[in-house]
Amino acid sequence: MAEVARAAEVSVMTVSYTYAQPERVSEQTRARVREAAERLGYPGPHPGARSLRRGRAGSLGVILGEHLTYAFEDPQAARFLAGIAEVCADHGLGLTIVPVTGSAGDAGRVAEAAVDGFVVWTTSDDDPVVDAVAATGLPAVVHGGPRRDDLSFVAVDDRAAARAVAAAAFAGARRPMVLSFPLDRTRATGVHRALDPAGASFRVTRQRLRGFRDAWTESGGRWSQVRVAVCSRNTAREAERLAAGLLTGPHVPDAVAAMSDELALGLMRAAGRLGLAVPGDLAVTGWDDTDAAAAAGLTTIAQSLRDQGARCARLALGEEADDGPVDWRLILRDSTRGE
Repeated sequence: MAEVARAAEVSVMTVSYTYAQPERVSEQTRARVREAAERLGYPGPHPGARSLRRGRAGSLGVILGEHLTYAFEDPQAARFLAGIAEVCADHGLGLTIVPVTGSAGDAGRVAEAAVDGFVVWTTSDDDPVVDAVAATGLPAVVHGGPRRDDLSFVAVDDRAAARAVAAAAFAGARRPMVLSFPLDRTRATGVHRALDPAGASFRVTRQRLRGFRDAWTESGGRWSQVRVAVCSRNTAREAERLAAGLLTGPHVPDAVAAMSDELALGLMRAAGRLGLAVPGDLAVTGWDDTDAAAAAGLTTIAQSLRDQGARCARLALGEEADDGPVDWRLILRDSTRGE
């Protein structure tokens, strides 16, 4: 702060007022201070340091990288947040969801968040929010991706799990398909052949595509035979809408590996309306082992997002040093042929 004051030719108190009480500083002086701060790479005083002499803000920040309503609508996001909340409650801490919208203001919201650390829900490799989190110098954990040397990381082995579940989905198949998460932050929908997984900037999407490819090629197939249908959001409604077109015409798949139970269940609803039997006409697999997946007899990958959320919170609070592999298992049910 003192360096900024010298560069802007103002007092340290004026720099402090520029950030904490900007109404007390003229617009011209505020602009000079902020220009000097930007030139020196000074992000501004952290809110926790400004307001809490006890050395902590009393809250853990969570960055979803999705629309704020996602936290309440997606069952797995809700379970993940429940795990974080459980740890926060045990420590008398609050939980702050930091809203990000993909705009230029996201980095500023991260820098100004009055929190003691961050948990970042899976996002793309090129999301500037991750750099903004690292720049705060606060403890931070990334769930799912991207994986960086300077931040703790928690995730299942997506590639290995995808290989296992796709082997069940594609058993005996001739026209396999993948129902995918978005490839990048544009969230463009579309159907692709010979899709290179390396082109996906979301690590979770990339690793699962690699695992699906492993399973199909190990069975003797060519990856170019597998169509990849990309959804823009992880919702059953979108999967059902997309599947209405995919399950008609001359190229109807006979096996679909979906990247989530939500997508798989939406696909199964569309198949039922079109008179397609699961698994006779169409084998389907999901991911997450939700309550709805069990009720539908869906073959899936079981993982505890609640446990992973709690683990992320403990890492961010410095209570756990191990950010190694996370448990998962294949759950075989009636939606696959078992050949």
